[in-house]
Amino acid sequence: MSESKAVRGPRGSKADKRTSLPTFYRQVVAELRKVVYPTQEQLVTYFLVVMVFVLFMMAFVSALDLGFGKLTFWIFSGRGTQ
Repeated sequence: MSESKAVRGPRGSKADKRTSLPTFYRQVVAELRKVVYPTQEQLVTYFLVVMVFVLFMMAFVSALDLGFGKLTFWIFSGRGTQ
């Protein structure tokens, strides 16, 4: 198994330096060039899938809320003891 190169030594070592702002900016731009953005068709598909899921979950949670509310009122209204 290969060792992780993320930790190179103790945190307090003097070898740790902050990256300069121009270097940071270049690294950010280089990473953003690697990003693969979805096509418009994929974006529309993802949007529709998320919207259908959210609407389903809203309906499901609303039905549970209504059911538990009615059950609670039925139990505490005194009808459950007769």
